[in-house]
Parts: sequence; C-alpha cells; structure tokens
Amino acid sequence: MPELPEVETVRRGLADRLIDFQIDQVEVCRERAIASPGGSALFIKMLCGMHVGSWLRRGKYLMASLHHDFAQPSADSEPDPDGGWWGVHLRMTGQFQWHEAISSPCPHTRVRIWNKKDEELRFVDTRSFGQMWWVPPGNAPETIITGLQKLGPEPFSSAFNSSYLSKRLKGSKRPIKSALLDQSIVAGAGNIYTDESLFAARILPHTPSGQLKKVELERLCDCLTEVLRVSIGAGGTTFSDFRDLEGMNGNYGGQAWVYRRGGQACRICSTPIRRESLCGRGTHWCPNCQR
Repeated sequence: MPELPEVETVRRGLADRLIDFQIDQVEVCRERAIASPGGSALFIKMLCGMHVGSWLRRGKYLMASLHHDFAQPSADSEPDPDGGWWGVHLRMTGQFQWHEAISSPCPHTRVRIWNKKDEELRFVDTRSFGQMWWVPPGNAPETIITGLQKLGPEPFSSAFNSSYLSKRLKGSKRPIKSALLDQSIVAGAGNIYTDESLFAARILPHTPSGQLKKVELERLCDCLTEVLRVSIGAGGTTFSDFRDLEGMNGNYGGQAWVYRRGGQACRICSTPIRRESLCGRGTHWCPNCQR
C-alpha cells in the first residue's frame, strides 16, 4: 500500500495539475469505488460543475475542497468548500493518471473525470480496493470518511513527539514495529518506512514498545520524520505499484538502508541484513546496528 510519502507525492501532483479545474463530466466504471452514501449517482451529480480547490492529505487519505466558483487558494486560507469535499484513498494499487488527449481506458479504470477541455483525470486500480467519497458542504470530512476518525497525529505535527509516544506505548508488550504500523498511533507510516526509521534510530523491530526509553523515543521520532522527509523529496519509493500523476514511480528505493535488502551487506557495518515475518509483515533489520 502507498505510504505517506507516496500519497503526499500524489497530493502535490494533483494540486499542481488541477489548478482551476472545473469538473464537467464524471463516469464511474465500478460502483464499489464510491463509498459515500448515495453511491455513484449522487457522487456524479454533486461533483459535476464543481471547481476543485486545495488538496489536503491526512494520513493516507486525500481530500479536495469543492467550490461552485473558482477560488484561488492563498497561502493562509481559501473560501469554505461550498460544494463539499471529494475524498480519496488509493488503498493498495490505486493511482491517478492525467490524459490531455482522448484515449481508451484500460480494463482497470474505475473513475473518469473530465473538464470542459476534454482533459481527463483517470483513476485506475488493479486490485479495486481504492475508494472515493463526496462529503456534503457543512460536514466535516470525518463524518463521511469515517476512517479519518481513527487516525493518530501526523508525523510532522507538533503532537507527535516522544512524550506522546511514551504515554501511548506505556506498558505495551507489542513490538515497536507493530506499534508504528498502527494508524491510530501515528498516521501514514507503513512497512517500508517503519523498517527504515527503526534502522536509522538503531532500534530492533522486535523490541517491546513499552520498554523503550525516552531518549530512544526521541531518536525514533526524529528518524521517522527525517526518513519520510527524504522519501517525499525522492517522490516516494520504487517498491510497489505506486505511480505519480505522470506515470512515474519514486526514487527512494535505491536509497533504502534495509528494506528489501535481506541477505545483502549493511551499508554501515557490512553485516548481512536479516529478514523475517513480524506481525504478519516482512521486516528487515541489521542484527549488528540494531541491538
């Protein structure tokens, strides 16, 4: 599943490409792609004619404000979304494609959106787990996109710090790798970047969460945000089905310290990287650097 850096890369691409984008037509090719009440019929009706405003990210969710008239977002704020919100979750294989010229959709196309110039934003999803929502104006997105209610703080927010983790993990016996994958503890982290951040923090993935000292939690917070920052700068990872709006995958994979490097020499100490299943997820670490 795309993680925070990949979703943030998609958000930036959508924000750049859809400036003054007015939705003229919508086609839903697979009904299950629409998760909001009213299904595809209401989704199509309420999106048509709307101008797309700012794109926001919360964890692995994307949300665009909708407006009856074009509203150029400012650095500080933008007008209230009088057309509601358009929510998206890519899930495992969802991706947006931009088509300036008319072209035939592939069999995995789920939603197609055009402007009056016949430019098309196409949502393609091989596994068909991706979802979209329309949130009525005056409603907070989390009232319709209920998964938002369960998310913990963003890694880059002031709420995510060692004191917060200390309180949340106090007495916990589950491995720190499992805790970081829990979206109710920290939003957006996934398998790739938990492995990478634990390596950077020199913490063994199997370590019981409640046993970590304050200094280790401080280091972990710093390392997680830095690993995510570097990956965002690289446009996400090369591992997975992820593609950005222009059809490119990211460059972070070539920089990975441990992820998918099982059996290869550690870039720090040359010890072979270990890989095994932990909490049902493939987990990578250096047995020398992470003790």
